[in-house]
Amino acid sequence: MGLLLPRLSKDPRAAWIAAFVLAATLMALPWVAGQFGNAWIRVLAFACLYVMLALGLNIVVGFAGLLDLGYIAFYAVGAYMYALLSSPPLTQQFSWIPHMFPDGLHLSIWLVVPFGAAIAAFFGLVLGAPVLKLRGDYLAIVTLGFGEIIRIFINNLNSPLNITNGPQGLTLIDPITIAGVTFSKTINFFGYEVSSLVLYYYLFLGLTIITVIICMRLQDSRLGRAWLAIREDEIAAKAMGINVRNVKLLAFALGATFGGVAGAMFAAFQQFVSPESFVLNESIIVLAMVVLGGIGHIPGVIVGAILLAVLPELLRYTVEPAQMFLFGTVILPAEILRMLLYGLAMVMIMLYRPRGLWPAPEHGVNPVVQLHSRLVA
Repeated sequence: MGLLLPRLSKDPRAAWIAAFVLAATLMALPWVAGQFGNAWIRVLAFACLYVMLALGLNIVVGFAGLLDLGYIAFYAVGAYMYALLSSPPLTQQFSWIPHMFPDGLHLSIWLVVPFGAAIAAFFGLVLGAPVLKLRGDYLAIVTLGFGEIIRIFINNLNSPLNITNGPQGLTLIDPITIAGVTFSKTINFFGYEVSSLVLYYYLFLGLTIITVIICMRLQDSRLGRAWLAIREDEIAAKAMGINVRNVKLLAFALGATFGGVAGAMFAAFQQFVSPESFVLNESIIVLAMVVLGGIGHIPGVIVGAILLAVLPELLRYTVEPAQMFLFGTVILPAEILRMLLYGLAMVMIMLYRPRGLWPAPEHGVNPVVQLHSRLVA
């Protein structure tokens, strides 16, 4: 698969044909998946969110080489920021808000999402500033603690002022509305009924494509090369004149921004958020997506995110019926088997494909020569 991209880059016609086929496939996916139930459209929508999260974490882990186990905290910040600015709690707690917003605090998505992204980026800077000199295990421990601090803070911010409603979470969150189209309702589009799930899927798909384009531009920019230099040898990068402190902070901030946008979309999609959605296990899953696909390689990260987002749901709907058919009883529940397969997949990847399923090509090595050397070996 790695040889496909160089070939397409040298043949514009083939590249355009491949892009058209891919676009048609992505547009048709929800209609095909809908034939098997609306649950599969939800799975596709969440797969897009996980791709955004994985690409954001890839900036920190893959590009800059900074191990982050608390990335889901930025997801939580974006989600709660959207929820607070699009639901009743703040209006009920602060008497001055109803005077300014008589109809309730229902801010536009064009204000809420950028604000949530900016707040997530700020928290990325707050995390990055104290850990600039840390690497490896020490950095992982600190970022893990940061993620848990954010979750515990949200979980307990219901007294003396009830801001987040604690473990019960926030409800009555406004759905996304763009150009007068409310995404929580089915619309009629030239005689076709388009459900809210399909609308959200297309919105998340568009944001995912924008995220991919931004990440590709970042990778090829001076900033991306500075991240690569720091990842390979921080001392040499500093000797070359790279401002290591600022470059690291930018990695944390930009990665957090994508997490914040994905969190805002999650809150609007679910119309409910609670601390249980942002546990450590979610950070581990997003990191596993990056590692499985190929650290630092954008197409590989996308593949890893899709696999780990879709396959567990496939197991959820197939494993237990298969066990009932074969053994007459459920021996292993789908949730337990899913975690077992997560662990097994990571062990196999570390043993046989330590650079991921679709790793980044080695710098300065022609992909054809690289493949030939592997075959000869």
